[in-house]
Amino acid sequence: MASVTIHSVKKNFGEVPILHGVDIAIPDGSFTVLVGPSGCGKSTLLRMIAGLEQVTAGEIRIGDKVVNDLLPKARDIAMVFQNYALYPHMTVRDNMSFALRMAKQDQATIDAKVARAAEILALGALLDRYPRQLSGGQRQRVAMGRAIVRDPQVFLFDEPLSNLDAKLRVAMRSEIKELHQRLKTTSIYVTHDQIEAMTMGDQIVVMRDGRIEQTGSPLELYDHPANQFVAGFIGSPAMNFLPGTLRRASGASFVELADGTRLDAPANAAGGSDGQPIVFGTRPEHLVLADSGGIPADVVVMEPTGMDTFVACRHHGTDLSAVFRERYDFAPGSTIHLLPDAQRSHLFDAQSGRRLAA
Repeated sequence: MASVTIHSVKKNFGEVPILHGVDIAIPDGSFTVLVGPSGCGKSTLLRMIAGLEQVTAGEIRIGDKVVNDLLPKARDIAMVFQNYALYPHMTVRDNMSFALRMAKQDQATIDAKVARAAEILALGALLDRYPRQLSGGQRQRVAMGRAIVRDPQVFLFDEPLSNLDAKLRVAMRSEIKELHQRLKTTSIYVTHDQIEAMTMGDQIVVMRDGRIEQTGSPLELYDHPANQFVAGFIGSPAMNFLPGTLRRASGASFVELADGTRLDAPANAAGGSDGQPIVFGTRPEHLVLADSGGIPADVVVMEPTGMDTFVACRHHGTDLSAVFRERYDFAPGSTIHLLPDAQRSHLFDAQSGRRLAA
C-alpha cells in the first residue's frame, strides 16, 4: 500500500489545457473518489496516475517515488476499466493469472493468488468459464480479480459500473466497498455518479473544468459545500436554488425573494452586505409543509415512491423539489407552502457562487 500525492499537475492536449494545476493528497489505505461532470478531467487524471497519459507539468508520487517518467508496469498499480477488458479466448482462471504469467511467477504462486482472489470474489465455480458465459456483474468481478492477484500498491477504477443495470450497480457498489475494507489497499475511483461517490468514498474530490472545486468526506461536502456548484452536484435530488437579496438591518438578517417572499437567513451564514444579490439554497428533504408563509409553490408533478413522496413545484418561474416521508396527494396546479430548515439552508454569493459561511 502507498499514499498518492498529486502536486500542481497540469495536462494539455496540444494547445488545449485540460487540467489546470491539480493538488490532491490521497492517504495510504483510503478510498478516494474523483467525481464531476463529463469532460471535467477526472479520467484523464486517473490515466496520468496509471502512466497511460503524460504529465504536462507538476508531479505525481506513489509512496515516496516520483512516477512521472515511469512506465505503467513499473508503478505497481492495477486498473479496473469500464469495459472489463477481458480476453475473450481465455478462461476466467487464465484472465486472472495472465499478468502473473507475464511476470514469470512460478505456478504455485500463481495458483495460490488466483485461488485467494477467487475466494474473495466468489468466483471459484466460474474459473473454467469464458467471458461470454458470464453476466456483466461476473465479468466485472473477474476484472477486479485480475487486479487483486497483482497485489498492487494502488487500485485505479475507471467508471467500472457504468455498463451495469441499476440493480446490479447497487450490488457491485457494496462489493467494491467490502473488498476495500478487506484489502485496505489505496483506491482511486472515477465516476460521474454522485450517489456512487457518496456511498463508496471516504474522501471525495469534486472536479469541474479541470479544476478541483472541493475535497472532503461525503458528509462534509453534503453539509458544508464550498460553493453553489458543489451544493448542486452533491445530493439527490439536487439542492434547490432561489435567487434573492440579502437584507441586514438592526442585527436581523433575512432573505427577500424576487416576489417579495421573506425567509429567515440560514443560521450558518455569515458575511454579505445589505442589498447583496444572493442565491438561497435548500435541499428537497429539508423542506416541510406549512399552512401559510414559507415559499408558496405551485405543484407540477407528484411522484409517490412508497417510502417517500417527491413533489416537483414551481415558484415564480423557478423549479423546486420537495421530498416528504409522509404520503400526500396534491392536485397539480394547487399551491403549497414550503418552509426551509434555517439550520440546514445555505446562502451563496450570486456572482461568485461562493457559500457565505460562518
